[in-house]
Amino acid sequence: MKPEGKKLLNIVILGVSFMFLFTAFQTCGNIEQTVIKSFNSTEFHGSGYTSMSIIYGVLSAFSLVAPVVVTVIGPQLSMFFSGLMYSCYIAMFIYPYTWSFYAASVLVGLGAAVVLWTAQGNVLTINSTDGTIGRNSGVFWALFQLSVFFGNLYIYCAWHGHVHITDKDRQTVFISLTVISLVGCFLLFLIRKPDPQPAPSEASQALLQSEQSDSLESSTSSPRTALCSQALDAFVKACKIFVTKEMLLLSFSIAYTGLELTFYSGVYGTCIGAMTQFGHDAKSLIGISGICIGVGEILGGGLFGMLNKSSRFGRNPVVLLGLFTHFVAFYLIFLNIASDAPIAPEAGTDLQAYVPPSVPLALFCSFLLGFGDSCFNTQLLSIVGFVFRNNSAPAFAAFRFIQSIMAAVAFFYSNYLLLQWQLLILVVSGFLGSITFFKAELRAQSIRRESDFGTI
Repeated sequence: MKPEGKKLLNIVILGVSFMFLFTAFQTCGNIEQTVIKSFNSTEFHGSGYTSMSIIYGVLSAFSLVAPVVVTVIGPQLSMFFSGLMYSCYIAMFIYPYTWSFYAASVLVGLGAAVVLWTAQGNVLTINSTDGTIGRNSGVFWALFQLSVFFGNLYIYCAWHGHVHITDKDRQTVFISLTVISLVGCFLLFLIRKPDPQPAPSEASQALLQSEQSDSLESSTSSPRTALCSQALDAFVKACKIFVTKEMLLLSFSIAYTGLELTFYSGVYGTCIGAMTQFGHDAKSLIGISGICIGVGEILGGGLFGMLNKSSRFGRNPVVLLGLFTHFVAFYLIFLNIASDAPIAPEAGTDLQAYVPPSVPLALFCSFLLGFGDSCFNTQLLSIVGFVFRNNSAPAFAAFRFIQSIMAAVAFFYSNYLLLQWQLLILVVSGFLGSITFFKAELRAQSIRRESDFGTI
């Protein structure tokens, strides 16, 4: 197989692995608040919003340390062990206890989410070139978002017509999700190291240093000293990248993706399930909503991945489209969903918003949320991979740090704020994030022109 084909195959395997893993985890996150409200045990006092806040809070606190782990054990093993921790979190719901619920949340944030996404960004970058980073980002994103489709379709079929989620319903779902997540973990071992470039740069060597130990270097310095030096270097690079002008500009748009991630992955599904005026199928509509989000994500990821090469206008038009799409979705949700839906009890809410509640409108908003999210994330993956190509692992660690700390904040305030205030926060942060992204893209285009001029 040609080197370029081998790299593309690695991206496809990476996407399929994440599809299986997050079919389980994203479905878990989407339904856990609804499941928790239905627990028969009075000894359990956990909150799904609080759990997700802990996950993203711990993730943000340790994100800058993640490159150290990726450097020491390599991206493949990093992703595998991280995936196992996701599986442990999902399996906890089979027989849940409050202490194990929050302990598993810390475990996922500390050992899994931090390392998994940093390693994923590293693998994506070393299997891409400047000309293929946009396409590969789109391919990965489209495959990854298939997870939202399959997991939520299963939830709809399993819970259709259920007003209350029984212990048997819960256990059947979470045993299945645990098995699915383990399949995704073991698929990661099919990823192969890409063929070395004819004249690798020092930066390229740094990306693969965990997998390419030079025998001569090993003979002149102890392995333990070399690993410590590499780990320290990775941490220092992550801190330096975090304060670069490019990353500071991108931080506003990255922060917005953290806020809207919380809304579409945890809050909006709970809102739909709490609307008693949607009928007895309100809880199964959580699954349909997730499917619509996934369709939007897949359509956006595939479309913008294919159009990346032919785009003459850079990334700005795609981000602008994502902003417009989200603003339309937020306005329609404001009109259609009751204000107390995010914090309603298990019995739901009987309140009505500004128009008679409409299931088709609610599901259309789900599609818009997914499509808009793909606009932002595909372009952020592309620009971060391009601007910080020589330091991809530290750059994606900084990316996850910003995104995760904002997701943690959003999950925390979701316990208390009514729907209209959450939507207002999203509108303001989305506008600011888009403006700063446009400035960062101008700088990226300037870098590209200088690079092209230097090759003449």
